[in-house]
Amino acid sequence: MTGMWFEELTVGTTVEHATRRTVTETDNVLFTTMTMNPAPLHLDADYASRTEFGRPLVNSMFTAALVVGLSVPELTLGTIVAQLGLSEVTFPAPVFTGDTIKVTTEIVEARASRSRPNAGLVVFEHRATNQRDELVCLARRTGLMLRRPTPTKEDR
Repeated sequence: MTGMWFEELTVGTTVEHATRRTVTETDNVLFTTMTMNPAPLHLDADYASRTEFGRPLVNSMFTAALVVGLSVPELTLGTIVAQLGLSEVTFPAPVFTGDTIKVTTEIVEARASRSRPNAGLVVFEHRATNQRDELVCLARRTGLMLRRPTPTKEDR
């Protein structure tokens, strides 16, 4: 377990995630085809060469999934009950094959769960940039996070 407990996820806490990831053509083609997206903008280099981008764009849903995944080790690994939603997801700049994505997360909301005394709700704001420090994804994610367990006699 390397994630943070609800009590550690206070509003204003910011984490620069250690792991970065360079997006490959294989990532884009596999994700796009596995999700049944036939858009030539992602899969057809000739078609994409005639667009304003000049080359295939990485599927934005892959970008969003990568952004969340890069945040898991420091924030939610072993401490999340469930992801409850994504909101306000934007892609201010395109992602291309060969771009290296890095993520910073800020805790923007946190409150105790009304129905689960062992958990709380946390809103994470993920900001992803490429190797040129261009913002490529901004997303808010709500997670139901475990509270730190109370030690038992056996733990002491």
